[in-house]
Amino acid sequence: MRPAGKSHRVAKQQKSSSDYFTQPGKRGSVIVLRKPIGNRATAKVCGVMPTRVHAKMLIQQLEKAESVVKDLFMEATDDGIEALEAVLAACCKEVLAKGPKVRAARPDEAAEEAPSGDDVTSE
Repeated sequence: MRPAGKSHRVAKQQKSSSDYFTQPGKRGSVIVLRKPIGNRATAKVCGVMPTRVHAKMLIQQLEKAESVVKDLFMEATDDGIEALEAVLAACCKEVLAKGPKVRAARPDEAAEEAPSGDDVTSE
């Protein structure tokens, strides 16, 4: 039995503060960005994923890569920029391969969105 006047405390879960965040993109895609670090003034676009699940997987993959190479996003030299782009491309490719399959757009859907030359009028 608890002593009088003492309430049961519930531990609050601390939200892990990741350096990565997402933004909605065009046509339902999700853009994964990393907060600015070093001499960078704006967030770095890490990839554009088709779904939120893919974006979460990419964030996990990038956090693993960054835990191995601490200064991955510092980009001080041309070699650093090339290495970063290679890691980002490899992570995006792996996530798309291992993640849930995405339904491809039907040809008739693509034709509806593409502008046709029929509606152009000339005098």
